[in-house]
Amino acid sequence: MKAHRAACSCSGQRESSLEQNSFEADAELIKELEKRSQPISCREGRVLFQQGTVPTGLYILQSGEANLMLESTTGKAVRCLRAGAGCLLGLPAIIGSEPYSLTAMVRRNAEVRFVTRADFEDVMQANPSLYPKLLRVLAAEVRTARQAFSEI
Repeated sequence: MKAHRAACSCSGQRESSLEQNSFEADAELIKELEKRSQPISCREGRVLFQQGTVPTGLYILQSGEANLMLESTTGKAVRCLRAGAGCLLGLPAIIGSEPYSLTAMVRRNAEVRFVTRADFEDVMQANPSLYPKLLRVLAAEVRTARQAFSEI
């Protein structure tokens, strides 16, 4: 784990803040997901999910910040993005049933809640009116990621 923690560092790498509201979700969507979420312990540097791993759920960043990193095959961070409060992390992996495409690591003073895949699916099935809100977040994430990766 120590080797990975060092590899997750963004120091010396190009780091950019996400476009305002890039991963930020609508308040109604967050509220409904929070009902089915659990708080998780977040000390600085905690890895929420790792690039290439099977998704288990998504994360609601209630306060603070997280680094999202694209890693090389050797585990070195080649691109870092920063997400703030109100962001949903891991959404593309849950929607697409694909491995996480980034590694997410919390920064100091972050408060995070976790929504399992099953609970996410239950919320969405029970509230079809949330789909357009979900698609807006997903589209913004894809645009932001595409732009960031094109700068590598």
